[in-house]
Amino acid sequence: MLSLTLARKRELKALSHSLHPVVMIGKSGLSDSVIDELNRALESHELIKIKAQIDDRLVRDALLEEICNKLDSASVQHIGKIFVIYRPKAGTMDAKTDCSGNKKTKRVPFRTKRSYQN
Repeated sequence: MLSLTLARKRELKALSHSLHPVVMIGKSGLSDSVIDELNRALESHELIKIKAQIDDRLVRDALLEEICNKLDSASVQHIGKIFVIYRPKAGTMDAKTDCSGNKKTKRVPFRTKRSYQN
């Protein structure tokens, strides 16, 4: 399972607000076709929302854990029946490395209107 830093999780949570659920998991649970669809969605989008139609909270927790283990992805957020999971694309970064955004870039000062006039 992929691990994320707190800062990276916060970034991904902010990005996931505007997303709609890509896959809906019914009361029958996780099947091979659902896993294939989740894998396809992660390959194309990296960050996806999933909606589960299961009422039991403990079953939903186990379901999210199973999804993350099978797909080698990270759980970003779990609110009610909505899961947000993330897996970086294979070409951008090795899936086993930590996705930390610790590298700070030097901030460029803002140019004022007067600086453009000179």
